Amino acid sequence: MPTQSELATQLLELHRGAAPLLLPNVWDVAGARLLEDIGYPAVATSSAAIANSLGYPDGERIAKQEMLDVVERIAAAVRIPVTADLEAGYSATPAAMRQTGRELIAAGAVGCNLEDSERELRLLPLELQVEKIAALHTAGEEAGVALVINARTDAFFLKAPPRFDPFAEGARRARAYRAAGAACVFTPGVRDLVLIARLLEASPGPLNILGGPGLPPVGELARAGVRRISLGSGPYRAALATLRRIAEALRGGGGFELLAGAGAIPYAELNALLARQP
Repeated sequence: MPTQSELATQLLELHRGAAPLLLPNVWDVAGARLLEDIGYPAVATSSAAIANSLGYPDGERIAKQEMLDVVERIAAAVRIPVTADLEAGYSATPAAMRQTGRELIAAGAVGCNLEDSERELRLLPLELQVEKIAALHTAGEEAGVALVINARTDAFFLKAPPRFDPFAEGARRARAYRAAGAACVFTPGVRDLVLIARLLEASPGPLNILGGPGLPPVGELARAGVRRISLGSGPYRAALATLRRIAEALRGGGGFELLAGAGAIPYAELNALLARQP
């Protein structure tokens, strides 16, 4: 089994390869094991999916320890790097963020997402966010684990029209976050190749794009210079949509064909996947 320090190095190197790091985000051990079995080199969690699966809405309504408990179970179940979505860090100060970083590493993760808004309503002060990123970086250094920080800016993703130029603010924050120790910058809401090219020119370095309907395909994003593509809570919501279709068909007096049409994983195969030692 690779050491945690080795897993952190592996995760960082995956941002420097010829192809983007692809991360269909998971919310439980079964999903993480499935991706590892398929051949994915790393696993990322979705904070929204974990929170929703435990009965909470998204937006740091789940307790930090509950989130980290799931991360710990996932990290213990796979041999590949795990990067965890920390929302806004469950921390209002750099000191609290440093402690959260220690707890994240203790849970077995080697990377994290850290967003810079309050529930996508308004951006946090840039100075505070830079200090929080630096605090995470320090927590990694103290533990001997080069924590791979994926610094998210919601400059393009706020729920209300911003009172600033999203590109100028997003580029400014991307540069500041990289300087503070972030290995990658995550820009949900950025959807076209021209804007991606402008961002990479203004802030060179690994860029994470949130994949979804309407975006260019992976090959085009790769040629544009994108180094990481994640899916957020998309896979979880797609799984629930499948459950809803099956349940509605059953309640409507229909047959059971949707179970076959959904391509359900055989019972024995799933049990064997989870019985295997990491």
